[in-house]
Amino acid sequence: MNPKVDFYFSKENKWQKEIKKLRTIVLDCGLNEELKWGCPCYTFEKTNIVLIHVFKEYCALLFFKGVLLNDANDILIQQTKNVQVARQARFTNVSEIIKLEKTLKAYIYEAIEVDKAGLKVKLKKVTEYSVAEEFQKKLNKNAALKTAFKALTPGRQRAYLLYFSAPKQSKTRELRVEKSIPQILNGKGLND
Repeated sequence: MNPKVDFYFSKENKWQKEIKKLRTIVLDCGLNEELKWGCPCYTFEKTNIVLIHVFKEYCALLFFKGVLLNDANDILIQQTKNVQVARQARFTNVSEIIKLEKTLKAYIYEAIEVDKAGLKVKLKKVTEYSVAEEFQKKLNKNAALKTAFKALTPGRQRAYLLYFSAPKQSKTRELRVEKSIPQILNGKGLND
């Protein structure tokens, strides 16, 4: 146990019993406990293996390379359609966790083996994402914007493309593009 992470388990939230049980299970697997992104993150030789996090309707154990695991028990969920690699095991009560304790440990040990083996997922290339029409028009008209966008890291490019294409209404997409142009021109990501 890492004292720097203790606060997360003593905060008042409706998933208190559940996350404490998840912590016990994960620590039993010999992982190091750290605090990353404000959540308890468990590592093996400085590589992220699993993370505990809470949501309004559930708490979850997130496997960073979950897509590479043999999910024989069909407990792993893709959080959103844009998440390529990570997968969650979701829980709404402590009895579910207790019932799956052996399975969770097996998945954690498998995740460690995946990491030891150096397995990687071939990620979708930025060029495979659709470009919102409203953003494409701006790129076509503004060479500096096009150059600045291409200079961004692939992760930042992907974040912008997903952000711009998410709204259903063209007006909302246009507003997002307009608002983001100065950020892109300054070489900044969506949340910088």
